[in-house]
Amino acid sequence: MVFRMTIFGPKIIKKSIFKLFKRKLLQLRKQQEEKIPKYNFTDQLLENAKLLPSRLDLLRLLPENGIVAELGVDQGHFSKLILKECKPKKLHLVDYWGTNKYNQKKRKSVEETFDSEIRSGKIEINLGLSVEVVNEFPDQYFDWVYIDTGHSYKVTYQELVDYRNKVKENGILTGHDFVRWSRDGFSRFGVIEAVSEFCVKYDWELIYLTMENDNNASFAIQRRGQ
Repeated sequence: MVFRMTIFGPKIIKKSIFKLFKRKLLQLRKQQEEKIPKYNFTDQLLENAKLLPSRLDLLRLLPENGIVAELGVDQGHFSKLILKECKPKKLHLVDYWGTNKYNQKKRKSVEETFDSEIRSGKIEINLGLSVEVVNEFPDQYFDWVYIDTGHSYKVTYQELVDYRNKVKENGILTGHDFVRWSRDGFSRFGVIEAVSEFCVKYDWELIYLTMENDNNASFAIQRRGQ
């Protein structure tokens, strides 16, 4: 009997701990879900939507030679694609670089990578949180804005509301991570809910949605009637 407890005791303990962890995780997820409003797209807000293979294809459909902002830059990998595919007249790179993961070393790397573009004025770095930096830009300024920051419902919705008047009348708000969960399954994203609520309340429509399997989806929205 003692021998059997020696073998199976730890397994039982591990199983109990796992069940407890799973229960707590499910409770936490339920609490997160209850905090996020749920709005559904109407038929009218989807009638012009087009599915695309990847966000590279999305970039190729966005206006060229425009004034653009990328909110959430990290190391600037996507910034390079924006420059290559869209050839913006002016590209604003907006980031805080104030966390352990997104730190000042990455900011310095971005500044070194785009040194010539920064010196020429083609690229401008706007240091700070996206919802604070927004006040630095005039209304009707951007041709399009790409959002790739915190991905929470609250932040994403606020970004959409704040930047809607910063884009031109036919301007586009676009962004990454149009999914419910992070790829590791631990972080609840709120981009889908934020975008759908924004479109319903402000009468914007979904125009592009990417469908890649090796990356999270990107979206693009625009005022209806453009």
